Amino acid sequence: MTTASLADEQAVNEVAEVAQNLNIQEMENVIKQITTMDLSTLLQQWVIPYGTKILVAILIYIFGKFLARVVSRVFGRIAYASSKDEMLQSFVTSMSYFLLLLIVVIASLSQLGINTSSLVALIGAAGLAIGLALQNSLQNFAAGVMILIFKPFKKGDFIEAAEISGVVEQMGLLMLELRTTDNKTILVPNGKVFADSITNYSQNETRRIDMIFDISYESDIATAKDIIARILNENERVLKYPAPTIAVGNLAASSVQIFTRPWVKNGEYFSVQFELLEKVKIEFDKAGVSIPYDQLQLHMPEETSILMSDKNA
Repeated sequence: MTTASLADEQAVNEVAEVAQNLNIQEMENVIKQITTMDLSTLLQQWVIPYGTKILVAILIYIFGKFLARVVSRVFGRIAYASSKDEMLQSFVTSMSYFLLLLIVVIASLSQLGINTSSLVALIGAAGLAIGLALQNSLQNFAAGVMILIFKPFKKGDFIEAAEISGVVEQMGLLMLELRTTDNKTILVPNGKVFADSITNYSQNETRRIDMIFDISYESDIATAKDIIARILNENERVLKYPAPTIAVGNLAASSVQIFTRPWVKNGEYFSVQFELLEKVKIEFDKAGVSIPYDQLQLHMPEETSILMSDKNA
């Protein structure tokens, strides 16, 4: 090591020693000043000023948090009154409470003498870093806002979104909660919901049931259509208007397909569909209308023979 390097290192050590001595001396002066104070001076210069600031900061946080909760609920009720949408109410309540609580925290820290302008800048920088790290979450948040604006569905609707069908339970800031027909709860990211097509089965009051009945080519088409028409006419839950459609829709390879399309109320879709399918099968059996099933017929030349081996031989 050179002489210059040793001199520099020695100078650095001396500076550090001086700084340490100054800090210790400063602390000793503060402690000496406090210990030499009488009780009244200690209360006036230390306990009362700083204790008051801490107490006021705590009161600001407690009452501010309570006020933020009340105000956010008021905002939520206003949003519900204007839109009658429970999802929008929940979204506005959560967002307003978060923002108001952030203001309360900044006000409490300001009361303690902390430079809140630096804190706001720090929060902004942290928000930028978090935003870059949570791009997918921000995308889900933005999608949730767009869903609330366009309102393709509401709570209680039966929808199909992101290839998942279910009843809308609630929509959070990032996730949509669906309850499936077999009573499973599925959380779907808002980004996937908004990026894909959304089918709302509950939007309209009526819904059409699409059924196809296959009959054999040997069965009488008129008889089959009469049976279907009678069953639809006798079912009180099948709407008379729009009138049901009963027509031959396709001549398949092994059957004649009769397209049947009755209209029902939205809430009775599945129950009516199950009932009609069962009754049509029963009445077809009574009338001798056969429903073909897949089968393979093998035609061979007369001179061709098939040798069957006996496994027991």
